[in-house]
Amino acid sequence: MQQLTISRSRITSIDLLRGVIMVIMAIDHVRDFFTNVRFDPSDLTQTTPGLFFTRWITHFCAPVFMLLAGTGAFLYGQKRTRAELSKFLLTRGLVLILIEFTLVHFAFHFNFRYDLILAIVIWALGMCMIFLSLLVWLPLKAILAISLVLIIGHNALDGVNPADLGSAGWIWNVLHVPGFFSLGPDRGLVIGYPLIPWIGVMGAGYVFGKYFLQDTERRRKIFLQLGLIITALFIIIRSINIYGDPRPWSTQSSSLYTFLSFLNTNKYPPSLSFLLMTLGPAIFALGLMEKAKGPLVNFFTVYGKVPMFFFLLHFYLIHLIALITGMAQGYKATEFLTINTNFPKDWGFGLAGVYTFWAIVVLLSYWPCKWYGNLKAASRNPLLSYI
Repeated sequence: MQQLTISRSRITSIDLLRGVIMVIMAIDHVRDFFTNVRFDPSDLTQTTPGLFFTRWITHFCAPVFMLLAGTGAFLYGQKRTRAELSKFLLTRGLVLILIEFTLVHFAFHFNFRYDLILAIVIWALGMCMIFLSLLVWLPLKAILAISLVLIIGHNALDGVNPADLGSAGWIWNVLHVPGFFSLGPDRGLVIGYPLIPWIGVMGAGYVFGKYFLQDTERRRKIFLQLGLIITALFIIIRSINIYGDPRPWSTQSSSLYTFLSFLNTNKYPPSLSFLLMTLGPAIFALGLMEKAKGPLVNFFTVYGKVPMFFFLLHFYLIHLIALITGMAQGYKATEFLTINTNFPKDWGFGLAGVYTFWAIVVLLSYWPCKWYGNLKAASRNPLLSYI
């Protein structure tokens, strides 16, 4: 009876964590479109602590999104057959890939020229769901074993170069090393999220879902303990500085920048250290959120209940606001009908401006997200489950 009750109701802590993560995610995307900085915020030779942490805090988003997608798949499957779950994951994975190359593409570019095609987080999410549609046929212990091997072991493959594989090198770009592919004159494809570690994260999230079949207090204790253990493993492995990240930390000009170097783990692909650093605190936070109540909880769960809707909406808002702001400053509209990396070189704002536009985007998204969440809750249309 307990399992049946849980599978038919939303779990507030999941929606809350996902909502917090989605709102934090928007910081990075607003920064991409509005910043006046033309270097990587993680470049310790140029960055400032404020800029570094503005980027670093958003590192939590993709791992948590992938983990909770796996957890959501497990809970979805509690009232369905394995075949139904597998079919849903396969179908949703294909839909997400289609969304990446249509709706997300247009949000980035505001044109359909397809001169630069990005296979990034939504593509990776869709591909991981397709792989998970196969993994769900295995016992949970087997899924966990495969997932841990992918998460823990993939850094042993860091020395493998796609160029060493000849004509098959593109496969390694898809699986482990980000890459660019020329598709003809002035046209290319970027693989930004190689799949191996992300498949592991989603698979681990699927197994993680079993804890939500337990009572609240029990799973709360598990999440707090597991979060602390994973975070401690990050500190230990990162301190040893031998395995777990292709970018070892080093002593810098000050203790603060040495600390930044310690935190400056590799995201593309996500290293073992990166995943431990982000998932440990996130799981601990999930434990804290199990009993959370109040206006802030209600605010963030509005976004957490409709993560894909918010993802799409906020990109369109960001690009549209950038276009309007640019025109108000005297730029031509055509200068913003392209991907953000092609915006005017002298365009942009400092961190104060970035955070101001972030707040505007988040607040403008609130009522549309609330409306769509109510629509999903009241409707039995299966198509709404895909966004």
